[in-house]
Amino acid sequence: MKTVKTLLSEITALTREIETNYPEIYEHLDENPMTIPSMESPKVDAKELESYLNSLKELVKNHKEKH
Repeated sequence: MKTVKTLLSEITALTREIETNYPEIYEHLDENPMTIPSMESPKVDAKELESYLNSLKELVKNHKEKH
């Protein structure tokens, strides 16, 4: 499994790529349920970050397939 630092770097890079190349997706990222914690003080670890990174990758992949 990747480290938290590595995952955060990848998420940041992919988010920048989405912002630059797919602004139509970027404007909806804050609506992604993965970004809304279901607890008041959620613990975020590598497993959750990897899941979020995968959801971003899937979002971009689906967008590319449809456009």
